[in-house]
Amino acid sequence: MKRHGLRSVLVFRLRAALAAIGHWARTQLRFPLALLAAGWGVMLDGVRPSSWRRTARAEFRRTLRQAAGGGLVSTLFTAALAGLAMVSQALYWLGLTGLDRLTGGLIVTILLREVTPVLVGLILLGRSGMLSVTELGALATGGQLRSLIGQGIDPFSLLVMTRSLALAVSGFTLGIAFAMGALFVGFLFSSLLGSIQGSLWRFIDEVLTAMTAADYVAIPLKLLFVGFVVGLSSCLTGLEAAPEEDQSVLMPRGFARGILAVMTVNIAFTAIG
Repeated sequence: MKRHGLRSVLVFRLRAALAAIGHWARTQLRFPLALLAAGWGVMLDGVRPSSWRRTARAEFRRTLRQAAGGGLVSTLFTAALAGLAMVSQALYWLGLTGLDRLTGGLIVTILLREVTPVLVGLILLGRSGMLSVTELGALATGGQLRSLIGQGIDPFSLLVMTRSLALAVSGFTLGIAFAMGALFVGFLFSSLLGSIQGSLWRFIDEVLTAMTAADYVAIPLKLLFVGFVVGLSSCLTGLEAAPEEDQSVLMPRGFARGILAVMTVNIAFTAIG
């Protein structure tokens, strides 16, 4: 009897330990799995013509105008700072040490592959991602989502699909603007200091020559995916808001998730490349 009772106690404790581990794993993996499922759903809905009704097209244009148009000034200003801090410094020190031939490869590796996607993702997250968290959180806690469903409108297609795809396009657009702005400002400042010789077109040609065939595919894809995950994570964070949660809870959660999503995409593309 004692042996049977001891075995029952051990089995009970083992089950409790496994249940605690399972609960922790489900809690930690719930949002990443939801992100993957929602991303697949957005891609399926995005290629379906029936998903692009007039309201969805209007929401897509509104989000694209807010994200790409509204974020252009912030992107160019950040690009100017990056050009001064990175491009001009690289040109100066490489020219000083006689390693001018490494300029193109260094700029491609640091600025185009790594820095541009991260900074553009942060700009999109701060300007558009937090706006989606706020708006969709208010809809979720205020009961308007149920009203949309009652009217026969799919909130996923209207809100999540349109905003995620609009931010994906914005990520690519702002990323190209950021890269070109940083290169131009860096070259201009270096020319004023006399640390670089030649024309702007020759400098751009050196950078483009340093890019590999894979870069012409990987860099645009990284920009698209960065914008996509920012929009998707922000929308899901807002939609899952509980009635008792306010913006002081949703905003830090959405920002932390967005940063993790941006860094995950950047690291994944770097590892694959």
